[in-house]
Amino acid sequence: MATTRVLLVHGAATTSRVWDRVRGLLREDDLDLVTPDRASSGTLGTELAALADDADGAVVVGVSGGATLGLALAATDRPLAAAVLHEPAVGSLVPGLLDHVVAGFASGGVPGFGAALYGPSWTPAMAPADPDAVARDLAMFRRFEPAAPHPGQGPVVVTVGELSPPARHRAAWALHDLLGVEVRVLPGTGHFVQHDAPEALVDVVRSVVRRAQPHPPG
Repeated sequence: MATTRVLLVHGAATTSRVWDRVRGLLREDDLDLVTPDRASSGTLGTELAALADDADGAVVVGVSGGATLGLALAATDRPLAAAVLHEPAVGSLVPGLLDHVVAGFASGGVPGFGAALYGPSWTPAMAPADPDAVARDLAMFRRFEPAAPHPGQGPVVVTVGELSPPARHRAAWALHDLLGVEVRVLPGTGHFVQHDAPEALVDVVRSVVRRAQPHPPG
């Protein structure tokens, strides 16, 4: 049986290094882990095109903006084995979901953005070197509107942190109601799950990988 590819997609104000704790936990799982550094172009089509080849047939895992891109990939005809998406943007389904992040960026630039979105465990050293990357990402994700997964996609699971604010929970269940995605609440964590509680995310990834793999006959 071919090794399952798992594509880990980072969000705004982070790089592929944000996946180090998740990668460490999955190191013994016989998975092909792919962790690209996004260009943060500010254009959804450009971002999806850059991820498309790695996403083809993969389990796509994203947090925050990475989850938003995963949701957008699932809506294309690029076949995904599955997706695990933690707290994506949901556009007009929950107006104001990103208002506190916009305010943080307006008042404090990248440090204000990171603190507002991810909380106190995020540091400016986690941001990309390009000083304009966060502004481009923020503008792109604020324009995003979700669409239904393309027919035939593998399971799409949206997760939300138990400790995340009510708006994040409303967003997850709005996606369930509109698009039919599964929702799981991750215990003891908020938005920055891949850093603050990677075990909770990895548990879901492992369960989805098992579902995405075909069962051998008999």
